[in-house]
Amino acid sequence: MDAVVMAAGEGSRLRPLTERWPKPVLPIDGRPVIATLLRGLRAAGCTRAFVVTGHLAEQVEALVGDGAGFDLDVQTVRQPGVLGSADVVERALAAGAQPPFLVSAADTVFVPGDITRFVRESRGADGALAYRREPPPDPPHRFAVRIEAGRVTRVLDDDRANPYSGAPLWLFGAELTPFLEDLTGPPYELSGALQRAVDAGLEIRGVEVGRTRDLTYPVDLVVENFDYLGS
Repeated sequence: MDAVVMAAGEGSRLRPLTERWPKPVLPIDGRPVIATLLRGLRAAGCTRAFVVTGHLAEQVEALVGDGAGFDLDVQTVRQPGVLGSADVVERALAAGAQPPFLVSAADTVFVPGDITRFVRESRGADGALAYRREPPPDPPHRFAVRIEAGRVTRVLDDDRANPYSGAPLWLFGAELTPFLEDLTGPPYELSGALQRAVDAGLEIRGVEVGRTRDLTYPVDLVVENFDYLGS
């Protein structure tokens, strides 16, 4: 299975750190976040990853190399501007990504085994979206997602009582990829493509994962590495 890794973002809320280092190379538990992600993707059965870079691309590309260190075939693709998550996936498709494939943000650490379980529980669906209880919804940074009978019915849900937030992990089947076309933007976002697919009757399965971790603000770099630094 292929994977598409979104590693192009500017990480504006992490400034000034991200003026010097791109977010995916910063550490959680003492390891670059993208390195942890790539190992998780390999454990889930992925053999090839398309890493889409942008901000300070050279640092990300130097770290991942050709993927040999992660037992993956890694191809890097550049996004020339802030064009959105759907544009990332389209660039990976143009570079040769084959559905069904996983899509993940390069700045998120999942509970070990959650990516593997997500793949297993997504089998047979047109597409899938991961959701979590922790961290909870916090619009506009992190929207709720409505899940009914195991299926996504609203990708960006404005119900304040909804405890489920979308996690940056998706499965794209062949039936889902046409919905990436003709989106409003830029930026062109996966949420728009997925909602159009839901409205058209495709089965977009919701799969719950455990707590995710990422670096949102500079203080998080200390918080997420505190136990490692003290060991």
